Amino acid sequence: MKSINIFTACVLGMASLSLASCGDIEDEITSVIFDRNFSPVDLSASSITENSAKLTWKVSSGATSYTVEVFADDSLTFKGTPMLTKEGFTDNTLALDGLTYDTEYSVRVKAVTEGEDSKTSKWSTLFFRSDPQQIFNKVAETDVSDSYIDVSWPAGEAVTKLTVVDANGAAVSERALTKEEIAEGKARYSGLKPETTYTIFLKNGDKERGTKKFTTYASLEGATVLREGDDISAAIANAPDNAVLALYGGTYEMSEVGDAGRKVEVSKSITIKGIVPTNQPVIKGRFDILNGSTLIIKQVVIDGSDNGGNGDQAFNFKTADATTDSLFVENAEIKGFEKGVLYVNVKANVKKITFSKCNIHDIKCSGGDMFDCRKGLIDNFTLSESTIYNSCPDRDFIRMDDPKNGLEGTPVIKVDKCTIDKVINGTAKKRFLYVRVPDNNITWSNNLVSNTKAYFSNQSATNQPAFSKNAYYNVGSLLELVETDNVKWTDGSGSKVGDPQYSDPDNGDFTVNNEAVKKLGVGDPRWLK
Repeated sequence: MKSINIFTACVLGMASLSLASCGDIEDEITSVIFDRNFSPVDLSASSITENSAKLTWKVSSGATSYTVEVFADDSLTFKGTPMLTKEGFTDNTLALDGLTYDTEYSVRVKAVTEGEDSKTSKWSTLFFRSDPQQIFNKVAETDVSDSYIDVSWPAGEAVTKLTVVDANGAAVSERALTKEEIAEGKARYSGLKPETTYTIFLKNGDKERGTKKFTTYASLEGATVLREGDDISAAIANAPDNAVLALYGGTYEMSEVGDAGRKVEVSKSITIKGIVPTNQPVIKGRFDILNGSTLIIKQVVIDGSDNGGNGDQAFNFKTADATTDSLFVENAEIKGFEKGVLYVNVKANVKKITFSKCNIHDIKCSGGDMFDCRKGLIDNFTLSESTIYNSCPDRDFIRMDDPKNGLEGTPVIKVDKCTIDKVINGTAKKRFLYVRVPDNNITWSNNLVSNTKAYFSNQSATNQPAFSKNAYYNVGSLLELVETDNVKWTDGSGSKVGDPQYSDPDNGDFTVNNEAVKKLGVGDPRWLK
């Protein structure tokens, strides 16, 4: 190359050039002529679909045209015959049409100067893959279970197998499609694990023609499955002891309507759970718990609004002299009840009550307290990882009276990792903890409490909670004593914080946008992500 020759001449000290002339090379050279064209640069493929793509590259100086070759099912080996050859192509943009879906393509481009073959550049190369197809039909809720998925596609399409991978992309298994399945355009893939995320692929050989990501449901083994329109009251009444009722999305109205609204009597131990996490079934009505029955509720909405009566509590223990193992409510939404969430007004010993990962809101507490135990005894009450809002404006939050009827015990109360907003925020100042059982053990930890007029307690029998890592915004005497309040104690270890800046609290989105509050890691964990 010319520049290399000049440099060499300077180094050798040619007699006709001085050192000064070597230092002025840029002034002396007015053009550089290369023996061959540079290869096209910035070769790229864009606007890739399942059957098209656009190739572009930068114009090569001195080139009069380009040669383009495209190879299918190739990964930069360029073996065999190209599927497309363009010679004498003068543009630097080329639209490729008629490609095959989910196929590897290799492209090479070289710059040509007409009449001077020696100036033809070396190849610039590129590899890309066309998009896969998506011929799967929409997967309905009822197409997924705890152990299988039903998929479908246009009948008679060229397909050969189904392949499944886990959430990490690791292969689970694959199976060939039968002639009958191909002809009908539908198949079932079985042998999956409950509550597990998978991706299923429909393939023709190694080419992808469809893909769906899905999560299997909670185990339905031994469960009675209900669909919208089924009579949930009859299903509960007719269920054997320890039955499991599994509900698809939809609305289920309890058929009995009394003075206190729609209800059902639970006279045996039973589990009621929603099947589809993203479409929780709505149960309209409340539960009267009889005969010491255990009730487990998971992944449902319990709606007390428009209840055909005056409301009452969502869960009401009705049988005296009974011992109940537990009430367990998880991943549920509880809303619209007139009197409260929980009521024990009979001589009953409930061993354990748990509300976990719940949304509880718009509970008026007219004529009752939020979680209310008058004549019974709850050994262990836990409220955790839940959000409670717009409720209990002028009543107490947790109430446990001394039953004075022979029931004895030391209630353990735990409120942990909860977001509590606009609770006890009416005209009356009330208590979060109204506990009058002579002995009690209370933990109040990792909670974010905002917009309340409440204080913790003024009762001599209410023992001071074990406070830990709580945060408060716009609260009454929970963190700092307001002199006009008759308060036993405040949370001396708690943090006073600024506005948490909830995303949309009126509609139940309590995502924390105040970074300083978020860093504390308190409240319902779902709002800290």
